[in-house]
Amino acid sequence: MSVIRRRLRTAAVAAVAVSMALGSAACSKSNDGEGSTGEGGQVKLVLQTFSNFGYDQAIKDFEAANPNIKVEHQRMGELRDFQPKLVQWLAAGSGAGDVVGLEEGVLLQYVQNHDKFANLLDLGAADIKANWPEWKWNNALTPDGKKLIGLGTDVGGLAMCYRKDLFEQAGLPTERQQVSQRMSTWQDYVALGREYKASGKAKAAWLDSATSLMQPYIMQNSETFFFDKDNKFIGDTNPVVKQAWDLGLQMAADGLTAKAQRWSADWDAAFKNSAFATIPCPAWMTEGIIAQKSGPSNAGKWDIATIPGGGGNWGGSYLAVPEQGKHKKEAFELAKYLTSKAGHLAAFTEAGAMPSSIPALEDPAFKDKKSEYFSDAPIGQIFSDSVKNMKPVFLGAKHQQVWETIVEPQMQAAERGQIAADAAWAKAIEEAKKATS
Repeated sequence: MSVIRRRLRTAAVAAVAVSMALGSAACSKSNDGEGSTGEGGQVKLVLQTFSNFGYDQAIKDFEAANPNIKVEHQRMGELRDFQPKLVQWLAAGSGAGDVVGLEEGVLLQYVQNHDKFANLLDLGAADIKANWPEWKWNNALTPDGKKLIGLGTDVGGLAMCYRKDLFEQAGLPTERQQVSQRMSTWQDYVALGREYKASGKAKAAWLDSATSLMQPYIMQNSETFFFDKDNKFIGDTNPVVKQAWDLGLQMAADGLTAKAQRWSADWDAAFKNSAFATIPCPAWMTEGIIAQKSGPSNAGKWDIATIPGGGGNWGGSYLAVPEQGKHKKEAFELAKYLTSKAGHLAAFTEAGAMPSSIPALEDPAFKDKKSEYFSDAPIGQIFSDSVKNMKPVFLGAKHQQVWETIVEPQMQAAERGQIAADAAWAKAIEEAKKATS
């Protein structure tokens, strides 16, 4: 799920584990029933996830097929809420769930510090390897190929969500195929935004935030982000990062963004108040974020077009089994079910989480799926097409730390006119180099 739905306010596990060692007992939390046995010898498992993994029905189905297991699903807020706690619990040796969600932006730090997690290969994961694309599987595998720490949940196929009613107000086409054609490139997208603004008829901004362009643009145009494949910081020398920065802030300077701070109450209100007309949307953001934050009153006003540039990925998560758990065999069975074809399809139906499971991607329940909230958009087809030629982008161990605590805040400050764009860039690079040295 998400970055992005995915944010982080912590450093790599190794660094935090050392700093937390003395105080971990005070900071950690013991889950009621962790490693416990319930009535009639029933095993109780704690599942901890962030944002909305879409697991309500899937858990019911798993429990029905496994009457000896009871699952307590703890929804831990957004990634920014859950991640620091998970780091503390792993360092303390208690408090983490039997199964936990790991977002791709923080995954590498856990792969590098994998001793806190069970080896899923020892629990039978090798038998289901063929269920995932090779890149999705390999992301959770240690470099020597001997330990797997997670099973893939969703993948963040990209599209552009837009408000038909606001397009109509501005005299723009509203039919998704025409909209897709009018914004086939990012240059076309910006030009259409200027046309939208020039109409003077729509009160809302064109885009929610300048920072919303960063990840889709970079994920489409580079095989790396802030770090090269040796995990060395290259944010200052990767030209695509600066191109995305400049593109977003130029749109802000042109009055095309709502300047909403993503993942804040300000952003939530912007959805509800129809403050912007477009937003790049990975699959997990549709039903799980946009529909929830915009609310029932805006159902049918949203639609989904092809993302400028034609495709790409933004986000995706994994389920891991912490070593501290008392029922690792049962925990693996839960993770295996939730990432099976049935589990993936249930999560897609419930939260719009696009499957990374090959059997689920090929199933008509995904391929033929339409979204009533998004004007019956064929979301299965749109998001499937977006990842057909996808190449994985390398995200370093401190990727999310650099993005969420350094680069994005500086970009937001520049967008709001609190600092000049060039000065914000220089400050972001300086702080990122210090944080990664």
